[in-house]
Amino acid sequence: MQTASQEELTSHIGYDKHQESNSSNSRNGYNDKTINSKYGQFDVSIPRDRDSSFEPQLVKKREIYLDGTEDLILSLYTKGMSVRDIQLHHGYELSTQTISNITEKIMEKANEWQNRPLDKIYPIIFMDATVLKIRVNRVVKNIAAYIMLGITIEGKKEIIGIWIGENETSKYWLTVLNDIQKRGIKDVLIFAIDGLNGFNEAIQAVYPKAEI
Repeated sequence: MQTASQEELTSHIGYDKHQESNSSNSRNGYNDKTINSKYGQFDVSIPRDRDSSFEPQLVKKREIYLDGTEDLILSLYTKGMSVRDIQLHHGYELSTQTISNITEKIMEKANEWQNRPLDKIYPIIFMDATVLKIRVNRVVKNIAAYIMLGITIEGKKEIIGIWIGENETSKYWLTVLNDIQKRGIKDVLIFAIDGLNGFNEAIQAVYPKAEI
C-alpha cells in the first residue's frame, strides 16, 4: 500500500525522489494511519505534498477501512488484471503509466522481502497452506499459497516466506529449503508440517538433524 501510494505521488508531482526538479511542489513527509482490511489491521505511512494538492486514490485521505483495494494490490502483484480492468472496475483515475509503475515497484518490494536475510537458528518452523482466490488471466482461480512461519530464539513470530504451490514434490520443497538455507538459516530444531507431499524427504536432505 505504502509503495503504491509513493508511486502515485511521484506521478502527481512529476519527478522521482532525490531527482532535481523545477516544480514548485515537492514531497512533504507522511501521514501515519492505521488501516483496517479483510486481511487484518496494519499501519501505513501515506506520503503528502507541500501544496496539499495530492489526492491519493488507493488509500484515500481520512480512509481507515479498505473496501477492495487490498484485492487490487494482490491483482497488481500477480499481474492478474489488465490496466483497463483496473481503471474500469475500480474507478481509479490513474494513468496507464502510473498503474504500470505501481506494479513494477510492488514486484520489487515483494522480491526484496522474499529474498531478505534470515536468522541463523529457528527453534520451530511451521509450514501450512492457505487458499487465495486470485485473478489469473481474467479468470478467478483458487491458488495454494504455502506460508512458512518461524519462531525466533526471542520467541517472536516471523513469516519467513510465501510460496505459490505448483508441483508439490520433494524436488520442489528441496528448492524452497535450499532457498531459506542460502538466506541464512543454518539450523531448525522442529518442523511442524501438515503432511505436505514430499516435504519430509526434503527436510531430511537439507536439515537432517531437525525433528519433524
